Amino acid sequence: MQTVETLNEGLKRAYTVTITSKDIDARVEKEVAAIAPQVRMPGFRPGKVPANLVKKMHGESLQRDALNNSIQESIQKLIADQKLRPAMQPSVELDEGFEFGKDAEVKVELEVLPEIAAPSIEGLKLERLTAEVADAQVDEAAGRIASQQGALEEYAASHKAKDGDTLKIDFVGKVDGEAFEGGSAEGVNLKIGAGQFIPGFEEQLTGVKKGEEKTIEVTFPEEYGAAHLAGKAATFDITVQSILNADKPKVDEEFAKSLGLEGLDKLKELLKGQIEQEHNGLTRTYMKRKLLDQLAAAHDFDVPPSMVEAEFSQIWQQLQHEATHEEDPAAAIAEMEAEKEDYRAIAVRRVRLGLLLSEIGQANGVVVNDQEMNRLIMQAAQQYGPQDRERFVQYVRQDPMAAAQLRAPLYEDKVVDFLFEKAEVTDRAVSREELEAAIEAEDGDLKPHVHGPGCGHDHGDEKPKAKKAAPKKKAEDAAEEVKADDAAEDAAPKKAAPKKAAAKKDDAVAEDAAAEEKPKKKAAPKKAAAKAE
Repeated sequence: MQTVETLNEGLKRAYTVTITSKDIDARVEKEVAAIAPQVRMPGFRPGKVPANLVKKMHGESLQRDALNNSIQESIQKLIADQKLRPAMQPSVELDEGFEFGKDAEVKVELEVLPEIAAPSIEGLKLERLTAEVADAQVDEAAGRIASQQGALEEYAASHKAKDGDTLKIDFVGKVDGEAFEGGSAEGVNLKIGAGQFIPGFEEQLTGVKKGEEKTIEVTFPEEYGAAHLAGKAATFDITVQSILNADKPKVDEEFAKSLGLEGLDKLKELLKGQIEQEHNGLTRTYMKRKLLDQLAAAHDFDVPPSMVEAEFSQIWQQLQHEATHEEDPAAAIAEMEAEKEDYRAIAVRRVRLGLLLSEIGQANGVVVNDQEMNRLIMQAAQQYGPQDRERFVQYVRQDPMAAAQLRAPLYEDKVVDFLFEKAEVTDRAVSREELEAAIEAEDGDLKPHVHGPGCGHDHGDEKPKAKKAAPKKKAEDAAEEVKADDAAEDAAPKKAAPKKAAAKKDDAVAEDAAAEEKPKKKAAPKKAAAKAE
């Protein structure tokens, strides 16, 4: 094998590798000798087929295999000899004029990881915001479970709707006398006073009866998500199908036992534990953001463009997907395009932080051990059916890139925990509301993909989420243990047309949602924005 370097510019490298025909032929002969004893041919005893006949029968496929193996081994040798650290899979191109019997000339192009100076982890200072669980929070959570357990019963036809009642309605929304897209629905549950629909909608239904038809007048908020409706006056023609009353059980010993628990104290204990987990997740999220900000401020180095492009591509694909679910997709896409460079900057920072965390982890002996890796594989395998689980396990064990992708989130968490231990941490007690507000106020960063040992840098499984996270997991949702079912979920309106569009504060509780990034030059799109896994 002969190697000639043709490019060495920044993080880009290119080489021409020449593999001699002699090497390829030698591989073919070796393979012929290996398979000849197994070849069966009429007129010859088993294992006695001449090598020249074996080559005549299988020569073409043997030559292809020999060439491919030669190329793969040559690239591995090139990487080892040149002490390269590829950022992504190298680009390999065989000379178009190649013919078997001649030397093979292969062009290899790749980007390498930057040489990162010993990362500075001294002097890290972090504030740990901690929120105690108040009795009122536990009582509120128990009350929500009771509300969910309540049975919906229909009032008599003479009943007039009042605050707290749930109405099942059909409606048709109109602007300037014309029905608008998405403004009609049938069989929608609306609870008067819940504030789920646009201002003025629910209040005008107080006093209606079953079967009544009524037209109400409302004005969409100026900040409404659909630009073509924002600030517009509208009417809704409403037909009341029925009026329902939720009979909310009393939170007492009997109620707790109806959930399969020993008593009320056990219910409160479970709910308190769930809320504590939520608080711990919020605390970690805040600390991790602050940690990443300090690391980003203290380290600056070039990152491989191919890695940035892969990261940005994942962000952009997710944004495009989010935009298709907006009420005005065209406006969401236009807003994205206006901030495209901001999102590219997010990708750069995300890659840089990922490389930095990896370097810190390797320099300080952070590893994911075999036991932890086995647990990750088994957990991931649960998403497949019984017949496919074993195949998935074998695939991960045999494919280093797949294993690296599975390992990366845990590896990142372990590096972050290591840095938490090294940092000077001060504690400050706050309320949950203050903790959530502190997280929401941060600009933050997209969760970095940690390029840990053996990582193939394939970002195909990373899916950034929208900035507007899902509502936080309520304490009562812990209740496989509490055994609270979702019987009353049908009482919540699910149609988007008249719903409030004002964005609620991001109160997602996710330990892995550390480090959200928002463009710093402009306001981010309301929904279509990249967020951590």
